Amino acid sequence: MSVTLTINGEKRTYDAAPEMPLLWLLRDVARMTGTKFGCAAGLCGACSVLIDGTRVFGCQTPASEAVGKSITTIEGLTQQPLGKALVSAWDEVDVVQCGYCQPGQIIAAASLIKDNPKPDDAAIDAGMSGNICRCGTYPRIRAAIHRAAQIHAGEKA
Repeated sequence: MSVTLTINGEKRTYDAAPEMPLLWLLRDVARMTGTKFGCAAGLCGACSVLIDGTRVFGCQTPASEAVGKSITTIEGLTQQPLGKALVSAWDEVDVVQCGYCQPGQIIAAASLIKDNPKPDDAAIDAGMSGNICRCGTYPRIRAAIHRAAQIHAGEKA
């Protein structure tokens, strides 16, 4: 069986069953390991990717649901202006502790800023719901999202 997907702008056919979770297709078949495995139940957000700009949990999304759509992984996002702004803000604020959840956090933040270019704290909390950081870097994540929104809008610090 095969599945044809567009991942980070590149359309390719993969030898995988359509019902395979997108997470496993990305990691094991396409060898894009930036998307992380966390809980396999859609509860932690480590496997977050964007499909047509909307955050989904790769562990709960069959590959077939992404056919004909645009998938953006952390590898692709960091090559885009918003992804670069997020990575810059993450570095500036020193968000990362262990780092395991951060690809999913950045994907969720990108979806949030795309929909709300100047989110307040309540919007950030709502938009980041579903992404867990076991190290508890939530205050730094919130600060980095505010900073990334500024950078992406071209505002000065």
